[in-house]
Amino acid sequence: MRILKYLIFLFLIVTIGFAIYIAIQPDNYKVTRTTVINAPQSVLYNYINDTKEWPNWDPWYEKDPNAQLTYGEKTKGVGATYSWNGEVIGKGEIKTTYSTIDSISQNIHFISPYESSAHDFWKLEPSNQQNATIVTWGIEGELGFMEKAIMLFQGGMENNIGPDFERGLKKLDSLVLADMKKYSISLIGKTEYGGGYYLYQTASSKQNEVDLATNKMFPELGAFMEQNYISPSGTPFTLFEEWDDTNNTAIFSACIPVKEKITTPPGSMILCGYMEPGVYFKTILKGDYVNMDEAWSKTREAIKKNEIAIDPARDAFETYIKSPDEYPNPADLLTEIYIPIIENAERPD
Repeated sequence: MRILKYLIFLFLIVTIGFAIYIAIQPDNYKVTRTTVINAPQSVLYNYINDTKEWPNWDPWYEKDPNAQLTYGEKTKGVGATYSWNGEVIGKGEIKTTYSTIDSISQNIHFISPYESSAHDFWKLEPSNQQNATIVTWGIEGELGFMEKAIMLFQGGMENNIGPDFERGLKKLDSLVLADMKKYSISLIGKTEYGGGYYLYQTASSKQNEVDLATNKMFPELGAFMEQNYISPSGTPFTLFEEWDDTNNTAIFSACIPVKEKITTPPGSMILCGYMEPGVYFKTILKGDYVNMDEAWSKTREAIKKNEIAIDPARDAFETYIKSPDEYPNPADLLTEIYIPIIENAERPD
């Protein structure tokens, strides 16, 4: 009997000591993970800011794919809500309280397996690398006695949540990069192009340097038009006057449509031209410009297959309906390709 009393007394001492040990553990916690993702800041923001995108990269939903997800009336920006209920991940809800392109804050209410609240936050900072973003995902909050006991047995909040954050950021990286690479090529075929006046600047370069040249030329055209109070009447386009595959060179013009004929100052590198209305074979590329060569190649193949005659007296061109200036996600870019054709003429052998 005496031994039993000693054992009970020892058990009480150990229990009290363990309780004291739990009680003196920090009440507050903060867990963060940071990575660099090769995507523009605004593109990443759209994926994080929209709660409907979360199941695509959320590490906890991956653990419990049968969990029930419920979205509020608003799913983007301040006031957006999202709740979950699953056997593995428990039950809870999240609400966005602050949202800008570089910072997002959310309140989390965990209902089960135990009830608690936390602050979830994101930071999006431009990286020194071009089109790359430093992404930080974190959570902070307070733990009650029972929560501290549970976390103690599970290795602590850092070891319990940190790997999930790392997994989530990795999945976000893969998802965004894969989506940015999506593209489609649509062969529209014969179409009428209305033509009209345009301001242009001409240059020559190696074929693989055309984009670099036009990236400088279009801003110069835009500045000239702004200084002279000239409004564009259409989307910018590049006119290809010569494409020499033998020497890998090109002569081209960066062009912006205008409503009427413009007389530019003598000696100016910017001139005004006129394109006659005509018939063209049209192709639409939706996606990154890296797929432009494939789009041009498929257009030429279609013209050849359908025995359509190309008009050598007119120049081919591509027009930029959705450009990177307004659409940072390459998958959203929209480009139209026009190759002049001779209507109702047989293709020469």
